[in-house]
Amino acid sequence: MSKKNKPDTRGFVYSTDPNFNFQPEENEESETLPASQQKLHIRLDTKHRAGKAVSLIQGFVGTMGDLEDLGKKIKNFCGTGGSIKVGEIIIQGDQRDKILQWLLKNNYKQSKKI
Repeated sequence: MSKKNKPDTRGFVYSTDPNFNFQPEENEESETLPASQQKLHIRLDTKHRAGKAVSLIQGFVGTMGDLEDLGKKIKNFCGTGGSIKVGEIIIQGDQRDKILQWLLKNNYKQSKKI
C-alpha cells in the first residue's frame, strides 16, 4: 500500500496550499576522481560505539556506487566487516595500517592517518 503524499527528509508532512507539489531534492553525484587524485583520510573512532573502535575513511570524491565498490574491496582485504554511510567507509576494528597499505598499493595518494 503506497502513501499518496509521502513525507520527505526535510519534514514536510502536510500542506494547506492546494497547489503544493512536493519536489524531492535531486542529489547530483560528482564524477569520480582517479585514484591518484583522491585525498582520503584514515582515522580511528570510538564515539557512540560502546567503546568499540572503528576505522573511518573519509574524503572520497565520486559516486555512491564507486564508494561502495571501494568499501567492499577494503573490507575484503582487511577481512573484517563494515559499512558505507554518507560519504565515509566504516571498517570494524583498528585497521588503519592495513587500509593505508591497500590504498598505497592501489595508487591512492599518501593518505593522512590520524
